[in-house]
Amino acid sequence: MSEDNPENKLVISAALAGAVTTKANNPDVPYTAEEFGDEARKCYDAGAAIVHIHARDPIKGNPTHDLDLIKAVLENIKSKAPDIIINLSTAISTVATDKQRIAPVQTYKPPLASLNTASMNFAVGDYRTGKVGMGADNIFANTFKTISKFAKEMKKVETKPEMEIYDLGGLYNMLFLNRQEGAFTQPLHFQFVWGVLGGIPFNPKNLSLLLDLIPPNATWSVCGVAKQQFQSALCAAALGGHIRVGLEDNTRVVTGELAKGSYEQVAWAKKVAEDAGREIAQGEEARKIFHLKQGHVEL
Repeated sequence: MSEDNPENKLVISAALAGAVTTKANNPDVPYTAEEFGDEARKCYDAGAAIVHIHARDPIKGNPTHDLDLIKAVLENIKSKAPDIIINLSTAISTVATDKQRIAPVQTYKPPLASLNTASMNFAVGDYRTGKVGMGADNIFANTFKTISKFAKEMKKVETKPEMEIYDLGGLYNMLFLNRQEGAFTQPLHFQFVWGVLGGIPFNPKNLSLLLDLIPPNATWSVCGVAKQQFQSALCAAALGGHIRVGLEDNTRVVTGELAKGSYEQVAWAKKVAEDAGREIAQGEEARKIFHLKQGHVEL
C-alpha cells in the first residue's frame, strides 16, 4: 500500500536527551556515548527513523559542545544503529556561542540539524499555574545574523535545516528569509514545538494557523512538552504530519508513568500512526520523505 503512496508514510524522530532534562528527572536519560548508542538502537527497533542529539558530559550530564564527546556519541550510534538518521542540535545550550553551536554541523555534516528561528524567553514552566521552574529561565538568542549564518553553513555541507517553530514569529522569520534567493534548499522542513514557556501551547487552532502559512510542498512534524507531546502527535498522525517524541520533551509515557526510555514513546507513536491508517518510514524511505542526503555523519 505505502510503496505506491509515500505520502501515507510517517517518520518518527526520537530526541534522546535535550539540554535540560537530567537523570534526576528520569534515570534513563542518556549521558554516556554507550547510553546514547544503546538508546538509539532501541528507538530504531521500536520504529524511529531519526534520533535528535544533544550530547552530554558523561560525568556531570551537562550539555556539551566538546567535539570529541560529540564524536564519541555519534560513533556509538553509528555502530549500533547504522540505518538511523542523525539530527544534530544547534541549540546546544542557551550559553553556548554561535561558533560552538554550529561547529558540530560543520565538522560532522549530518543529514539533518535543528535551526532555531527566533530569540525567545526560554523557560520550564506551566501555562496552567503560571509558575516558572527555578533555574530554567533564560534568553535564547537567535538573531537574523545567527539564523542566516547557520543556514549558510548547513547548505555548504548539505545538511537539511529542521526549522524549529516555537511561535508565530519564528515561522514568519523563516518565510521572510526564504524569500531571499538561495537561502534554503527546497522544499523546507518545519518542526512545530509546543508548550515551551516563551513559545505557544498546543491546540488545534494554533496548529491549523501554522499549517495555513507554510509552503504547500513543505514537510512538517510536531513535538511537545509533557502531555502536549501526545496531543500534538495524535493530530499530526491524522493530518499527514510527522512525530517527534523522546525524553528531551517528556519524561513520561501516556499513562503518566516514567518512561523506561525514549523507545517506549516511539512504540506509542508507531501505534498512533497505525491507528491513523499510516505506516512508519525508516531508512531510505524516511530520507526521501524529508529530502535528505545519503550517508550518516562524517567521522
